[in-house]
Amino acid sequence: MASEINDMKFEHLIEINNPLNPLADTMTREQLWRGLVLRAEDPKLFVPHLDECTIGERTSGTFARRLRYGELVIDDTVHLAPLHEVRYDVPAQGDIAASSLVMRIEAPGDAMLLVRFIYDDGNPDAGDEMGRMYEDFKKSAYQEADIDTVKIVRQLAAEGKLDASYLN
Repeated sequence: MASEINDMKFEHLIEINNPLNPLADTMTREQLWRGLVLRAEDPKLFVPHLDECTIGERTSGTFARRLRYGELVIDDTVHLAPLHEVRYDVPAQGDIAASSLVMRIEAPGDAMLLVRFIYDDGNPDAGDEMGRMYEDFKKSAYQEADIDTVKIVRQLAAEGKLDASYLN
C-alpha cells in the first residue's frame, strides 16, 4: 500500500481595503497589481537580505529571474495574470525542492480588496513534532514577509509611485 506524501501547503489573506474601516488608506486594484508586479521585478525593495536579482528572458506574461542570496542562487519563473495574480514557480535545483507562491487579488464585495498568498514549499508535511514546529516557524516567517510586502506596497501607493501616470 503506497503512502501519500503531501507537500506543505499554506495560505492566508491580507486585507487591503475594507469599507467598514474608513481609517485605512484605500488602494485601487491597479495600484495593488502594480505593487505586486514591482515585488516580482524589483524584489530588493521588498527582501532586504537579497543581494541581487537578474531578470532574464521575458515572454508574454512570464519572465525568468535569478536571485542571489550570498552563495545561494535560485532560478525561478514569474507568471503574470494581469490584475489577478502573480505566480512564482521555483523548479527543483540543488538541495531546493520545487515550490510555488501565488499572490492572488480577490474582491469579495464592493470596495473590498484582499490578497491571498498561497504557498507550496514542495517539502513533505512533517511527521514529527520538531518538523511541525519548523513548519509553523516557516509559516510565520512567510506571513510576516507578506505583511511587510503589503506595507511597502501601501507606502508606494500613498506616495503616488504606483499610479499609472508615475510609471509612464
